[in-house]
Amino acid sequence: MLSKMLLGRYIPGSSIIHQLDPRAKILAVVLFMAIVFFANHWTGYTLLIVFITVLTKTADLSIRFLFNGLKLILILLLFTFFMHLFFTKGGTVLVDAGLFTIESEGIVRGIYITIRLAMLVLITTILTLTTSPLQLTDAIERIAKPLKVFRVPVHEIALMMSISLRFIPTLMDETEKIIKAQSARGSTFMTGSLMSRLQALTPIFIPLFISSFKRAEEMAIAMEVRGYQGEEGRTHYRVLNWQWKDTFALILMIIFVIILWMIRQ
Repeated sequence: MLSKMLLGRYIPGSSIIHQLDPRAKILAVVLFMAIVFFANHWTGYTLLIVFITVLTKTADLSIRFLFNGLKLILILLLFTFFMHLFFTKGGTVLVDAGLFTIESEGIVRGIYITIRLAMLVLITTILTLTTSPLQLTDAIERIAKPLKVFRVPVHEIALMMSISLRFIPTLMDETEKIIKAQSARGSTFMTGSLMSRLQALTPIFIPLFISSFKRAEEMAIAMEVRGYQGEEGRTHYRVLNWQWKDTFALILMIIFVIILWMIRQ
């Protein structure tokens, strides 16, 4: 299950979304994250769901494939929904069990917040699936370039973010291998008391930490051998090229923001 996690993975393709400038995609994602919080009505949330569906199809991704890779996020979404279900008050009392009550406002608010979180996870996943880590690094560096005036290490920050995204699926694959190896030796992770389950995770975390530090050291050595010295003297093999379709995509996103804002009002 961990090996199917999509966050941080990149799937090469030739779709319209793949061909867009990564700067346009990042700006569009930021706008989408903002308008998600504008939605406060069923119409707005329906439009968000339709938008994500159309975007997934445009990127030549399968909706089933996308949701199968986000099963781990389902735990967080369910936790968020039940937190609002039991602790948000208002509206009609639907269930009164003495220790807790379930009211209509809790259900509505729980659904709204859960959809918001799902939309945020889906849009960032589509971004990483359709944009290579190198493109993300270059795009973040170009967008944040004005911060260099304030001596902000933009290149280093962009590089760290790119490496972090790149190694998420790698660490997930490594974790699954360790779990299978420990299970083959007779270790159990799903039986016993809570304390015994936590103790059973120790043989997973220790090899994972050792492997992570080893990979970090290997990457540092590889970068040093190749003469990496930060941004100084560095050139780009792939130069970002902003085209009319990138401007058109941003205009469409701005129109979508305006529509949701009008619905909110």
